[in-house]
Amino acid sequence: MADYFTHFSCLIDVGSPGKAARALALFQELRAADQNADDPEVAGFDLVRQDAPEGSSLWIHDDDHGDVDAVIRFVLRLAADLDLTGLWGFQYALTCSRPRLDAFGGGAHAIDLGARKSIGWTSTQEWLASALNGEDADA
Repeated sequence: MADYFTHFSCLIDVGSPGKAARALALFQELRAADQNADDPEVAGFDLVRQDAPEGSSLWIHDDDHGDVDAVIRFVLRLAADLDLTGLWGFQYALTCSRPRLDAFGGGAHAIDLGARKSIGWTSTQEWLASALNGEDADA
C-alpha cells in the first residue's frame, strides 16, 4: 500500500513582532476550534515563529496531512486581519511512499495580500500535459 503526501515549507513576513504574535494567537485559536469541527480550518499545516521573539517571519510547513488550500485560506485571513500588502507565494510537492504513476508532482501559488486574492497558480502535471500536447507550455 502506498501513502501519498503533500509537502511545503515557506516563510511569510507579517511586518512586525506584534503582528507575528497576533498571527500565532489566531492560528492557535483556530486550531483549538478545529478540534470539534467537521471541516477544520487550519488542518494540514503548522505555523511557527521563525526568529522568536523579535522576528516578524513565520514558518508555514506541512504536517502529516499537508493541505495547500488550508494554507491559502489562512494566509488570506491573515492578510485581512493584519492588513498585509504585497505579493506572497509558495511551492508544494506531491510525493508518494512507493513508485506509482501520476503520484509525483507539485505546483505553486501566488497571492496578492493587499487585494486578498490568489493571482495565479501552476501545476507541474498540467504544465507537462500541455507541453506534451504541443500547447504553449509557458502560458
